[in-house]
Amino acid sequence: MTHLPGGEPRPPTPDGAWSRARAGDAALLAGALLLVAGALAGRPDVALLGAAPLIAGVWQRSRTPHGAVTVELSRSTDGSVDGSTDGSAGGGPAETGLPGAVAAAVRLRVPAGATAALLRVRRGGRPVDEVLVAVRSERRLSLTLRTVRTGPQEIATVDAQGVGAGATTVSQPTDVCTRSVLVLPAPASLGEVPLPQRLRGLTGGHESRRPGEGGGLRDVHPYTAGDRLRRIDWRVTARRAPDLHELYVRREHALAEAVVLLVVDSRDDVGPDPRTWRGERLPRPQDPTSLDLARTAAATLAQRYLALGDRVGLDDLGVRRRPLPPGGGRRQLDRVRHALAVAHPAGEPTTRVRAPQVPSGALVVVLSTFLDDEAAAAAAHWRRSGHRVVAVDVLPTVRRRGLSDREHLATRLVLLAREDRLAGLADLDVEVVAWRDVPGLQLTALARRGRRRPGAGVAT
Repeated sequence: MTHLPGGEPRPPTPDGAWSRARAGDAALLAGALLLVAGALAGRPDVALLGAAPLIAGVWQRSRTPHGAVTVELSRSTDGSVDGSTDGSAGGGPAETGLPGAVAAAVRLRVPAGATAALLRVRRGGRPVDEVLVAVRSERRLSLTLRTVRTGPQEIATVDAQGVGAGATTVSQPTDVCTRSVLVLPAPASLGEVPLPQRLRGLTGGHESRRPGEGGGLRDVHPYTAGDRLRRIDWRVTARRAPDLHELYVRREHALAEAVVLLVVDSRDDVGPDPRTWRGERLPRPQDPTSLDLARTAAATLAQRYLALGDRVGLDDLGVRRRPLPPGGGRRQLDRVRHALAVAHPAGEPTTRVRAPQVPSGALVVVLSTFLDDEAAAAAAHWRRSGHRVVAVDVLPTVRRRGLSDREHLATRLVLLAREDRLAGLADLDVEVVAWRDVPGLQLTALARRGRRRPGAGVAT
């Protein structure tokens, strides 16, 4: 059905055809009746009253537009946008994902004779906006949407309906136009972060326990073959050997780098409402899901470690494919963010026979909801292998309002089992961090606790 602004619905018209509003037809008929009645009754004043709407109706009918209304929705050139956030990860709302801006452009074209268009924008099956805009042949409008979601998603669905002069004619609604976009997770800022128990490499941004150059003072030692002359400490030499029978050199700690492997569990993508966990209902568009939090957390950690000169890799427990090998630099951050954005639940998850292999001496960060035993078993395996493991809990704050008694009981049982898994990981010395509860402070506490461990460092 075609809906007229301020009028009644009319039967559908062919594509490109325009229909007239019933108000315009009624005015034309009323003008003709008044004109005829005034002529028959010899009342020129009555005839004059009917002449104006009759002339206006005939003039409007002669200006009926001919042609179809077209609408186009364009996106960014590369097909992906940066889900920018505000704030920092030091305890603000950005830690759990603030709305990101998705920009697009709407292009309207109307035939000659049309003066406006009724533009309707929908997102996620819900109406976002409906606005009547003036259009002369062609007009380009900017469209900015806020989203808390990341990954592949639909920008919006847009359709338009042309309006003729005086709103006496209206076109058939256009076909729905839609575009998809890949929203990249936006990393926030972090302070101190934990490091693995054993650093690697001959260069980097952290002070290791090995002798070398670039770090802090290790000790003062008698000069031996291979020591550089510029390392001689003349003050200590003059104090300990005034006759210079022996020279003393200052030895330093070597600088090294950390290897961090981020392991994302993409098998679960659940929202705050437990009624959506079975997959029969979708989470609300305004609620970030567990996978959205995992993407944001992984991107934030990757940015922080890469800024310190460390190497970061990425693996996914939900798929069987080659992991992203550890690397450094800005391009590695772009690779990590893109891999996180395309991660999604891929059908029925398969059970792994063993946990994926990780580089020797790496810090393993597991990001999961821990609603089943898969991620917890992998984290326990890596910890028993000698790796330092940090388990990041990305389950959103559960919303229990509106649940029935049975649903409340089922949710409680599921969460109790999850708490048992996390407690079991803590017993194995796996450090647990809840990303929804000020992760910056928790990571700082883990980093400072790591200073007291032999061979461990801290990022400052």
